[in-house]
Amino acid sequence: QVQPVESGGGLVQTGGSLRLSCAASGRTIGTFTMGWFRQVPGKEREFVAAISKNGDSSNYADFVKGRFTISRDNAKNTVYLQMNSLKPEDTAVYYCAPSANPKYPYWGQGTQVTVSS
Repeated sequence: QVQPVESGGGLVQTGGSLRLSCAASGRTIGTFTMGWFRQVPGKEREFVAAISKNGDSSNYADFVKGRFTISRDNAKNTVYLQMNSLKPEDTAVYYCAPSANPKYPYWGQGTQVTVSS
């Protein structure tokens, strides 16, 4: 089972950037589509972005298209999420998983992203 450890979150002003990392242990991520998700209190976890096993394709939620970029380094067993032009509504806890399904049952601690206005 892939055990993700997310990092890179923090406090940033509107328009700023952050780069999230997801270092996975337990199994190599090279056999999985990897996804990023986010959740705010009181709401369901939502899909943000996903990347194919070899990184040759990706897809994004409409609300991050053109601002966020997902990438992966299978040799480092790590997935990244570059977030630019951040907005206050991007404030959430961000998670990664070996899935593109927000109903995936196993989650790490996540990393908090807070965007101030």
